[in-house]
Amino acid sequence: RNGGKKSPLLRLGWNKLDPFYLATVSLNSPSTMILDVRWPKQPLVANLTGHTGSVNAIAWAPHSPCHICTAGDDTQALIWHLSDMPRPIDNPILA
Repeated sequence: RNGGKKSPLLRLGWNKLDPFYLATVSLNSPSTMILDVRWPKQPLVANLTGHTGSVNAIAWAPHSPCHICTAGDDTQALIWHLSDMPRPIDNPILA
């Protein structure tokens, strides 16, 4: 949500090595939400907020079920290590 208004979905990425997780990015949002489809009532398990500009690309690592890359309008590609979910993921492991 953006200021109480619904924001359209921009990207959706399934984790091919752990299919319970998917990543979503909303239009003009600097964050990436990681959802666990086993818990439809409260699916949010992580909210990745390391970008200062809108996120426009996401990619799960092809050989690791717990790494994802996000890229944004802030000219950064951030690598996140997600094995500690559902605890908060505060910082990327590589920027």
